Amino acid sequence: AVDAPPRVDGVVRPRAMKLKRFLLRYYPPGILLEYEQGNELRTKPVDLLTLTPDADVDVLVNQIVRHEPLISEQRKPQVKKLVLKLIEKLEAREAQNFYLFKILRAHILPLTNCAFNKSGDRFITGSYDRTCKVWNTLTGEEMLTLEGHKNVVYAIAFNNPFGDKVVTGSFDKTAKIWDAVTGECLHTLRGHATEIVCLAFDPHGAIVATGSMDSTAKLWDVERGVELCTLLGHTAEIVSLSFDQEGGKILTGSFDHTTRIWEVATGRCLHTLSGHRGEISSTAFDFSGDLCISGSIDRTCKVWNAATGQCVHTLRGHNDEILDVGFNATGSRLVTASADGTARVYNTMTGACQAILIGHDGEISKVAFNPQGTKVVTASSDRTCRLWDAETGECLTVLEGHTDEIFSAAFNYEGDTIITGSKDNTCRIWKC
Repeated sequence: AVDAPPRVDGVVRPRAMKLKRFLLRYYPPGILLEYEQGNELRTKPVDLLTLTPDADVDVLVNQIVRHEPLISEQRKPQVKKLVLKLIEKLEAREAQNFYLFKILRAHILPLTNCAFNKSGDRFITGSYDRTCKVWNTLTGEEMLTLEGHKNVVYAIAFNNPFGDKVVTGSFDKTAKIWDAVTGECLHTLRGHATEIVCLAFDPHGAIVATGSMDSTAKLWDVERGVELCTLLGHTAEIVSLSFDQEGGKILTGSFDHTTRIWEVATGRCLHTLSGHRGEISSTAFDFSGDLCISGSIDRTCKVWNAATGQCVHTLRGHNDEILDVGFNATGSRLVTASADGTARVYNTMTGACQAILIGHDGEISKVAFNPQGTKVVTASSDRTCRLWDAETGECLTVLEGHTDEIFSAAFNYEGDTIITGSKDNTCRIWKC
């Protein structure tokens, strides 16, 4: 029998919650509380998204303890230690200079994509040679070749934070889920009518979403390898797709000039975000899931309220297509990359442009903040990547050496390693 919650004066009182342990989340900063309620283990985040290195730690700790019933006064010294550790991470590696660590001649035919696992000790590459390869970042050694697709492997992802599975999406109209340790193909996901060009795992690793040239996205059960639902409504190819942090919503961007927000549990379209005058190239949710952004070939980026579907800002300034957009870890800033050869950093709340990153000689196809939010990396057709100060817009480093355009650049979770992928068929690992 399940023990019933205590009743006092005929009123059911909630079961007592007992704090078991603290877990740290570095990016974005937060403390996760693991607690017991009934016989269930649960976690609850204390988000510290506005934490800065010059914060008054004692005042902050008092606020946390006051607002969070799970944390008693006696725990204050422990909470203070945790906050100091988070600050240490934010300050870390401020003067970092990246150097070339390894060149990997990854595939015989051109690369399509590369992606890290959460810790950054493994990464994957997709290629026109119809395979996906798993690499050891530290040794540069090839761990696995995932073979089985009958056409280009275009979209790839790890099931972060776990990193024990990989999903690949191909021009052969299928996606495949693989065991990232053994290389075994666990499931082949069939159902799309044309090429799969984007995909993602949900944050819990339970669902895979695929987007296709057939104008649909599909949700799949990872464990069983079966289709859960089809997201119908777009009228042209879906080129961008991402889950929010909770995994309850999914965002799709399409060549039909719209972005849509869908409910994962039902496959229902919650909002159609209309207003762009050209194809969507890139979309993203912020950390809270309250806002999302869409970049378009109409040269603008729009910020949307995800709950209402209203456009909050239209960010102008680029004089050519926007090819990539992204938020920093907390969502306080966003960055846009354009075919005009520049990137721009904006304040999310005000929509003000804070920095223009000028220096590339060709279009920028990829852009990303480091986890700390202090730097931006850009990948360009001018064969270089550049690292920029997110605050001042100053170029800190030029990563040179690729002999053809670079289409992919990504930071690992710590922000101390960058991986770049180029049409010269090499991947380069840069460390600091």
